[in-house]
Amino acid sequence: MKWIARTALLAAVLVAATVRAEDKANTAPEGFMTLFNGTDLDGWKATGKADQWAAEDGSIVCKGGGGGYLLTEKEYGDFEFRCEYKWSKEGGNSGVGIRTPEKGDPAYVGMEIQLIDDENWEKVNKFKLADYQHTGSIYDVQPAKLQANKPIGEWNKVKIVCRGRMVSVEQNGKELVTANLDDFEKKFDKHPGLKREKGHIGFQSYNIKVEFKNVYVKELK
Repeated sequence: MKWIARTALLAAVLVAATVRAEDKANTAPEGFMTLFNGTDLDGWKATGKADQWAAEDGSIVCKGGGGGYLLTEKEYGDFEFRCEYKWSKEGGNSGVGIRTPEKGDPAYVGMEIQLIDDENWEKVNKFKLADYQHTGSIYDVQPAKLQANKPIGEWNKVKIVCRGRMVSVEQNGKELVTANLDDFEKKFDKHPGLKREKGHIGFQSYNIKVEFKNVYVKELK
């Protein structure tokens, strides 16, 4: 009977440790708010097929294409946004919409920070990326300085900061973009979102499965 008691005690300890680890993983850094509760999509709204989005195993999961964007219900103006994402296989494409209205393509009516499998895109999809399509770029506006992707199946960390007319993007600790939106006045007609002061934040559904976790935001004053 002693070994049964010891086994039960060990199991209880392991469960408690797992719960503490999960709680810690879903705890926002100091000064940040959690945008994803780890359980469901409360606080989010899909602009396309809602069934392409799910909450699974502590992550926001985009199952494939057709889901449009999954947008926060709340709007944000000046903020620091953080998340982690990973691809299910090679050739993936997604993005983070920022300062976007609910309707229209966030890449134009707001801004889209590109997330893409830079290394394998041409091999899988048979065409080259434009400079402004690489990860971290403000889509069709400001190309990223470099690529800093981790291998397929590993988590990438992204940080996006919007403060007034300045937008910066980091991936895995590397600076990809620092842009003054006023430098792109010639693109305002095509990209009216460059003039917006606030809007929703969201993830893009484009082609293959992609997962997001540790989704946080801090509003800046």
